[in-house]
Amino acid sequence: MKTAFDTYEYPFGQIHVVVDEIGVRGVILTSGQWDDYFAGHGEMKRDAALCRNAVKELDEYFSGKRLEFTVPLSIEGTEFCKKVWKELLAIPFGETRSYADIALAVGKPKGCRAVGQANRKNPIPIIIPCHRVIGKNGDLTGYCGTGHLEIKEYLLQMERSVIQ
Repeated sequence: MKTAFDTYEYPFGQIHVVVDEIGVRGVILTSGQWDDYFAGHGEMKRDAALCRNAVKELDEYFSGKRLEFTVPLSIEGTEFCKKVWKELLAIPFGETRSYADIALAVGKPKGCRAVGQANRKNPIPIIIPCHRVIGKNGDLTGYCGTGHLEIKEYLLQMERSVIQ
């Protein structure tokens, strides 16, 4: 199966968008994550045409014109992760849910940490909006696997400014 990438400039640098013939496989927000992703997935070529729709929708999102993504996704993960990611897709633009809310929604009321791990493994952040998941007390916690709370905070503030 052909896998390709393209890049999109956003306020924190470049986003790398990875797609295959099915849909978006990855959205990588930091250069360190890109290096790891690229090393683990073999040779990929840049293909702006294959990535066009995903990049277009990201551009519309960042300019406040897109509240929901419609590009097809090509998701790999455990069944639990897929349940969590499906629940994240149901969080409306500009709103948040707690890890506890998501755990309850996927039938694991004591599974807050497991939800956190599924969020950490989300291969398609922004499109699968793990940035909309916050601590039960309203605090922002981890983003993109290694922190990057400034990105999470920016995304939430940007979304809230669009809907106000």
